[in-house]
Amino acid sequence: MSNMSDLPAAIRLRLELDEEPSGQFLIYGITVRGKPFRPSDWTERLCGVLAPYRPGAMDEEGPPIDFSPYARPVVINGDKCVRIDTRLRDIEPVALTFALNFARDNELVTARAELDLL
Repeated sequence: MSNMSDLPAAIRLRLELDEEPSGQFLIYGITVRGKPFRPSDWTERLCGVLAPYRPGAMDEEGPPIDFSPYARPVVINGDKCVRIDTRLRDIEPVALTFALNFARDNELVTARAELDLL
């Protein structure tokens, strides 16, 4: 059972994905119809795809293998989410577009990230 109803109404609003958001936003593992998104490891998979897009990734030595600081799995009120920072656009605009399209294509709930929730 999702805890989406526990979130304030302003946070439950779906982002208008036709416009690129600024700052940070969350992609929830809940569809707009209230169903859990599968597979259960979707957050790790999405963040794994976006992992190369991080500061220092193109350096010869590069940072250790890790998720990008711009795409991190998080849990909000028991719901698996991915926090996306739109600074991802500065490294690779297509990566941000991919994340936005992933949410839209899978009809996932998205919301602007409230710093006190993270």
